[in-house]
Parts: sequence; structure tokens; C-alpha cells
Amino acid sequence: MCLRDRDWIATVARLVIIILVLLAPGLTWAASEAGHEGGLISLDKSLIVQGINFLILLFILQRLLYRPFLAKMEERTQAIQKSLDEAQAARTEAARQQEENEARLRAAYAEAAAIRAQALKDAADEQKRLLDAARAESQRLVETTRAQVDADVRRAREELRREVADLATAVAEKLIRRSLRDEDHRRIVADAIAKVGN
Repeated sequence: MCLRDRDWIATVARLVIIILVLLAPGLTWAASEAGHEGGLISLDKSLIVQGINFLILLFILQRLLYRPFLAKMEERTQAIQKSLDEAQAARTEAARQQEENEARLRAAYAEAAAIRAQALKDAADEQKRLLDAARAESQRLVETTRAQVDADVRRAREELRREVADLATAVAEKLIRRSLRDEDHRRIVADAIAKVGN
């Protein structure tokens, strides 16, 4: 027998003893009033038969009801324990999954930070490259413009010299025409022809 069965039988036996103890004063009182003819409960064979019937009833109830009831209770206890174990396993799995998700999230944040840092570095490098290219282009344009201006200045000086020379020649010619006489003029032409001939 299992421990629960023994506890149950001991409880039933105690209950029977308590009932007998409580009824014993009533039994003696009923017997004294009736003059030993029997009262409510007579202490003869019928009490023993009723006690045996009660114990048989308890035995049958214990076999037919109490054991299946205990088996159902045990089955229910096991089902509850299994549910608790499954819930604990699910809680553990959820905690593991949450830690894994947090690790993935931290990795994603780290990767995003690395990508952002790389993008900022690339943007800074591109900005530096474009700035260097713009400086080189502006330097080239300055030098080209300077060369163009120098060439334009040289051309302007040459034109100015020519114009000044032409103007000076024209002014000199006018002055010479006014100051030279025909004889001087002939002499200069003759000297020039002589020099060309030599």
C-alpha cells in the first residue's frame, strides 16, 4: 500500500473511534431508560454487523472511488508539472531567443556605425579630392588667364609700339616736311639710294 492509502485508512479508523466515543454516552443512557430492552442503538450483534458493513463499504469506496480519484489527481499533477516544465522550457527558450536577438541588434548597430563611419570617411576623402581638384583647376585657370593676359599685354604693347611708331613717323614726316626744303629732301633720297646701291 502506498503512504496515502495508509493515511486514508488511519483517518477512517480515527473517525469510527470518534463516532463510537461520541455515541457511547448516548448508548448507555438509552439502555438505562429502556431498562435494558434496547434503545436507539443496541450493543448486540447488529452493531458489529453494521460496523463490518461500514468497513466493507469503506473498503469498496476506497477501491472504486478513492484510488481512481488519487490516480486522476496524480495524472492531473503530472499534467500540471509537465505544463510547468514546458512553460519553463519555453521561458528559457524565449530568454535565449531574446539574448540572441539583442546580440543581433547590437551587431547590426555596430555594423551600421561602421558603415556610417566609412561613409563619413569616404565623404571626407571625396570632399578633399574634389577640393584638391578644384584648387588645381583654379590654379590652372589662373595660370592660363595670366598667360592670356601676358600675351594680350604683349600684343597690346606691340600694337601700341606700332601705332606709336606709325604716329611718330607721321608726326616726324609732318615735321620734316615742314622743316625740310626740297633740296634737303633730294639729298636724303640720293643718300638712301646710294646706300641701297652699295
